[in-house]
Amino acid sequence: MKTFTDKRRNASSDGGNSGFKMKQLPFMGVICSVTLYIVYRTTNYQYYETQMETKLHPFDSVEDNELPSGKLKDLPRGIMHTRSDLELRPQWRKSLRSAVKVNTNKNLLAMPVGIKQKEHVDDVVKKFRTENFTIVLFHYDGKVDGWWDLDWCDKAIHIVAHNQTKWWFAKRFLHPDIVSTYDYIFLWDEDLGVEHFNPGRYLDIVKSEGLEISQPALDPNSTEIHHKITIRSRMKKFHRRVYELRGKTRCSNISEGPPCSGFVEGMAPVFSRAAWRCTWHLIQNDLVHGWGMDMKLGYCAQGDRTKNVGVIDREYIVHKGIQTLGGTGELTKKTKKKRGTSSGSSGFDPRAEIRRQSTWELKIFKERWNQAVTQDKDWIDPFPRQQRRRKHKRQSKFEDLYD
Repeated sequence: MKTFTDKRRNASSDGGNSGFKMKQLPFMGVICSVTLYIVYRTTNYQYYETQMETKLHPFDSVEDNELPSGKLKDLPRGIMHTRSDLELRPQWRKSLRSAVKVNTNKNLLAMPVGIKQKEHVDDVVKKFRTENFTIVLFHYDGKVDGWWDLDWCDKAIHIVAHNQTKWWFAKRFLHPDIVSTYDYIFLWDEDLGVEHFNPGRYLDIVKSEGLEISQPALDPNSTEIHHKITIRSRMKKFHRRVYELRGKTRCSNISEGPPCSGFVEGMAPVFSRAAWRCTWHLIQNDLVHGWGMDMKLGYCAQGDRTKNVGVIDREYIVHKGIQTLGGTGELTKKTKKKRGTSSGSSGFDPRAEIRRQSTWELKIFKERWNQAVTQDKDWIDPFPRQQRRRKHKRQSKFEDLYD
């Protein structure tokens, strides 16, 4: 039999164990609370990330009117993403905090580039990087390795195809569904000086004036100026038309079409999202030089081309007139003559061949346009040619150069 002393000893021992367990309870409570808090924060953070992705990429979800009827019945509707973008994505994420990085790149700069114009391209890209542009470079000479010493190089998209033009690249890699997340698309040449150009201020003017298609004005000292409407007016913020009563192309106050109004040139066009969707379809897949397109871009201006197309004077650029694709990366003959330098001599002139090809493509483009207009009986030209009367030809010669 257990004595009274043994019972007291056992009771004391049980009380000690119970006391130890009672001391463990607060500690276990803290551990459970911390665990639940971590699970809650992780779940909440993942939900927040999903919501942010939905807001930042609203085109990812499939709408009924976006789904090709009868073509994608093998997949459930909710899993299909109809759009994409050109943003770089990491292969892994170091932490949850780095997972939710708000993408502020709402505009796109795309340029054909060669290594010989590296310095000029660097100047342009630095201007646009400060305004959070996505940068896409089309390397027509294949020499991508020579760019990696630039601090922004790994942040850009690099696409390589030997001896291809800007319009060839744009048709294949800037499909409207791919660039639909960007508000504006800058499709520029590489030989442009941007000392007097700021992308942010430029877009402020574009938005305030409701321009769907635009370009920065050209410094009057630029080379290779083909149309007077592109020349900068020092007294204006922007202009939509030009008056010219001399020369081969005459522009009066009744001139409502290009190159007098509703016109930008192909070297530095800027498109809104809607205008680019139209323009992409206008680009001919096999006509790579794009000649003739500038005269038809007004049809993509989402309305009246005399109002929705303009040239920005306050933010202007310099066209350096440097031979790039098909050339030697040197100054054009016109520029050399202007600067008093020799052009040298050679047997084969690739630039002459390119010009011959471009002229042929212009002829083909005009034929295709005329044929399309004739065949499409439902299409109505929104810009019919105005009847010109003699009295309009006698307009005062004292008109201002720009309205």
